[in-house]
Amino acid sequence: MRLQKYMAECGVASRRKCEEIIAAGRVTVNGRVVDVMGAQVEEGDAVCVDGAPICAEKRRQYILLNKPQGVVTTLSDPQGRKTVRDLIEGISERIYPVGRLDYDTEGLLLLTNDGELMQSITHPSSEVEKLYYARVRGELTEQALGRLENGLTLDDGHRTARAKVTLLPDDPAYPGLTHLTIAVHEGHNRLVRRMFEAVGARVVYLRRERIGQLSLGRLKAGAWRHLTPAEVDYLRALGGNGDEA
Repeated sequence: MRLQKYMAECGVASRRKCEEIIAAGRVTVNGRVVDVMGAQVEEGDAVCVDGAPICAEKRRQYILLNKPQGVVTTLSDPQGRKTVRDLIEGISERIYPVGRLDYDTEGLLLLTNDGELMQSITHPSSEVEKLYYARVRGELTEQALGRLENGLTLDDGHRTARAKVTLLPDDPAYPGLTHLTIAVHEGHNRLVRRMFEAVGARVVYLRRERIGQLSLGRLKAGAWRHLTPAEVDYLRALGGNGDEA
């Protein structure tokens, strides 16, 4: 098995990140530094990263979290803010968030130590649909809705893919705000918020409801659960890894 694939299956990081770790000379196999791609490892080889041994027998974890506002999508924060890892107790394995949610955004976030799966479902080619519920301030004309759905150019020059916007009934508890859902198929920094900014509106509340067929259900903010085997199989199929264990 190729070294970077072995490392990803051990939960070190995504395969691409593992390649960077190898190139940096941080990996040894049987005591010798390996810093070139394509190296093979066999059963019984001792593989270490930064001097610490890694093992493919480490239990894989697949977590679905309802991230609340005021929590950062990272494993540690230099500013001392609460992280998504702080919310998940009883898991000894080092797990990583799959993609990101903004500090002020709530909703569905996946975490895993399966680097191969993480890489495959976040790759642009997978085109996994993500559904958000939003409350928006500002007028959304038919022209603005059309731009959102057909694609528009953000302030950094990125051209967004097609999206689907569904307007919801007004809520008297939130006067002056438009309620809607928006489904997107790509990942880009603060994508949904910046899409609405591009048409002169502002998102005041945002929650990710669904990734593909995985949804929050009745999971409360801050709570988490393990994915079922069927859900893991579904994610593998999305990323084209249906034949890999």
